[in-house]
Amino acid sequence: MPVDNPNISPSNAPTQPVIRQLDDAAINRIAAGEVVERPASAVKELVENAIDAGATRIEIAYADGGKTLIRITDDGCGITEAQLPLALSRHATSKIDGSDLLDIHTFGFRGEALPSLGAVGRLTITSRVGRAPAASITVEGGAMGPVKPAALSSGTIVELRDLFYATPARLKFMRSDRAEAQAITDVVKRLAMAEPFIGFTLRDVTGGGEGRISFRAEAESGDLFDALHGRLARILGKEFAENALKIDAEREGLRLIGYAALPTYSRGSAVAQYLFVNGRPVKDKLLVGALRGAYFDYLSRDRHPAAALFIDCDPHLVDVNVHPAKSEVRFRDPGMARGLIVSSLRHALAEAGHRASTTVAGATLGAFRPEPMGALGASPQTSPTGPARVYQMDRPSLGARTAAYQAQAPFPQTPVVQEPGFAELSESYSARVEPVEALAPPQEAPAEGLPLGAARAQVHENYIVAQTETGMVIVDQHAAHERLVYEKLKRQMAENGVAAQALLIPEIIELSEVDCARILAVSESLSKLGLTIEAFGGGAVAVRETPALLGEVNARAMVLDILDELDEDGETMLVQAKLEAILSRVACHGSIRSGRRMRAEEMNALLREMEATPHSGQCNHGRPTYVELKLADIERLFGRT
Repeated sequence: MPVDNPNISPSNAPTQPVIRQLDDAAINRIAAGEVVERPASAVKELVENAIDAGATRIEIAYADGGKTLIRITDDGCGITEAQLPLALSRHATSKIDGSDLLDIHTFGFRGEALPSLGAVGRLTITSRVGRAPAASITVEGGAMGPVKPAALSSGTIVELRDLFYATPARLKFMRSDRAEAQAITDVVKRLAMAEPFIGFTLRDVTGGGEGRISFRAEAESGDLFDALHGRLARILGKEFAENALKIDAEREGLRLIGYAALPTYSRGSAVAQYLFVNGRPVKDKLLVGALRGAYFDYLSRDRHPAAALFIDCDPHLVDVNVHPAKSEVRFRDPGMARGLIVSSLRHALAEAGHRASTTVAGATLGAFRPEPMGALGASPQTSPTGPARVYQMDRPSLGARTAAYQAQAPFPQTPVVQEPGFAELSESYSARVEPVEALAPPQEAPAEGLPLGAARAQVHENYIVAQTETGMVIVDQHAAHERLVYEKLKRQMAENGVAAQALLIPEIIELSEVDCARILAVSESLSKLGLTIEAFGGGAVAVRETPALLGEVNARAMVLDILDELDEDGETMLVQAKLEAILSRVACHGSIRSGRRMRAEEMNALLREMEATPHSGQCNHGRPTYVELKLADIERLFGRT
């Protein structure tokens, strides 16, 4: 029998909760909280509607960071007068037919954006279709007004005023006007990258009037890659366009296009990574991890690649309905998408060969610029009495320069300090790899037709100065040869496999059943790297072999680190990173040392090997191995142009 609780009296007994149906206003405001996080979210939804309407020109105006005004003007197909009220109804859309949420060919498809914005702000839509009269409708705080005649030549104008006035608590979470304006700019730029054939104008009208144009991108012309390259140059800058590699690959229904920058053009954070799926900007952990994996071994951990990549596929191969803001997607075959990104980018980086980014030369030329001099701080261009004189010297003709080049004496023979070559390779690996070949035999190397030119001098027993057809190259001999040796060691490891050492007593590691399943799912890949893990019943695994290169290993700590990496990135490259770190150290010891004098033929042989070896433009840590200076830039330094 139930026992009465003496602490509960009839006066303080819990009341039975009553289930109530929320009204439309509350429902729309809840939906707005999911869809519209800040003014930039509203801009994203409205610009995407304009793109779906087939617009070729879109103008975005905002005031006070979008808090008081957001106005989107487009030349799209428009909305008929009869359908204006329906457009402001929840879950009403023209973008899907039926209930197939996997057959999505547009940005929008839920029919939530316009009613959500009307629930938290003052929204007015003015539109005209063809030669029909224009009409407008207004909704304030969820209350819809009547349809009225309006004046508009074509297209649609959507004006949102006083965002979140109906939910003032949300205004407390808004950031400064400047921060919100920057977020709007970022959103517009991302959408502009995905639509290079559409013109975009972003205008800040704070204070009234025409306002100030903060971003403009005219519609591009030409084929897709030309248009995309031009749009990326406009948004990401000329330097990115100059140092980006074209990506175009396809695999089993997935196509990847875009541009990825050279490793030597890297950033200190992931701010220059732009990923799109069927034209939709996304921030997907799988795709970000694949991008990082493609540049693995070319960049240090504190550097991040720059890229703008677009995956196009049949809508049935990807689910875009997994996030309220549609910023994440889910592929039917995520491994295929990741593999496509990694293999395509690695192939492009390999084809780039020894190429390094032009920003390296720019930084070098910047270091050559004269500092302000003298007690008065006058620069070489100015003086207390007026501008300094610049002397214009005669520039020799091409024939004169060629004759002077051919008349140069060969590089003098200098004493060579003999090194043990690759006898310094670590004992744990020397038995597994073939000896790396010595430098090629002496050869005469004319500069014509050779990207890295012909060696002309060695400076401070560490830097090779070479003359090219169009300028000069300065090579860090140790960093360059270290990369060459490293690539050979990696190639030999891939061909011969990774040596594994069996543990005398297998180490048993207790894990949760979930972690056990995750580590066993990647056990085959780990086995190829010398780490053998087997199930041991329940949630335990047994580590039977570890990579011989790593020596004595804390197997438990390694397995837990792998699980952490799987949780964060959905993949693990920990073991491979440790192995390649060993190879990198071996390559460092086995390469030409700084301070060694080299003969001209040895320097030329190093240059030729760099030209033939992929990724030789950067060392094992992502730093450039050479700097190229164009003759025109050098002459400009001396006032010859």
